Amino acid sequence: MTQRLLPLGPAPRPTTGDDLADRLRDLAARAAGPGVTGLDRARVRADLDGDDVASLELDLTGVAVGASPKATDVTWAPASVTERTPGTVRRVRLDAHPLTAVDLPVDVTAEAQGLRFAWVTGSDGQIGAELVEPDDAHPVTGHARVAASRAGLVATLHGMLAVALQPQGITLSALDVDLESHGPRAAGLRVHAKIRKGILSASATATASAAVDARMVLTLGDVRITSGNPIVAAMLAVVRGKVEAAAHEKIDLAAALPPGVRLVDVRLDVGEDLMVSARLG
Repeated sequence: MTQRLLPLGPAPRPTTGDDLADRLRDLAARAAGPGVTGLDRARVRADLDGDDVASLELDLTGVAVGASPKATDVTWAPASVTERTPGTVRRVRLDAHPLTAVDLPVDVTAEAQGLRFAWVTGSDGQIGAELVEPDDAHPVTGHARVAASRAGLVATLHGMLAVALQPQGITLSALDVDLESHGPRAAGLRVHAKIRKGILSASATATASAAVDARMVLTLGDVRITSGNPIVAAMLAVVRGKVEAAAHEKIDLAAALPPGVRLVDVRLDVGEDLMVSARLG
């Protein structure tokens, strides 16, 4: 039994870019759960060159993803494989201007080169694609950029926190988020919230900072949660201890990636929009 693969319909395999694009659109439509809308607006363009996909372009502008999307498992596991042909996606590009994630419009641009896969034909007369992990001999290169408005981020965070607190009888009456750039790879965060439960009204403040060094190691620091109200402060004691324990924690972003995928740069730009970009090489 082979591993589960991405199904691409009946054999033979696609011989034109339009055929492959149609099959990928059908796969996406079947895999998307009820929390995903607007896939009919998505555009797919593919160009084939022998066993390789010379280019694959995906435009998800207008697609919306809800808070808890549940994808349908459409993977395929043939009883046996009659043919396996290696190939490479030389260039894949993803655009969304914007894609809406939990009511937040997010602008996305991403591109990668050198993604390996295999065309697989099963004994059931179906074909699929088997993804092949990159390695040091076959690295993946590329870049990605994700941007969202500061106002939109605050509004989305306010909505999510309000929903999370509601079952506990707590009303989030106000939320203020201040994000400040401390350089191309560093930022500080301050969140001030006002809550109400019954006759009790109080405020709480959380601060944190994050920085990525030249070795692509992320350090979290200055994590604090405070409240001037002693009752709220007592309620936050357990949470505060766990959160503040994360201060100065180091996360090696480069080491978390598989062989053949090397993170060479990451940037955070803060203004009216919050933009995160990364480069692989």
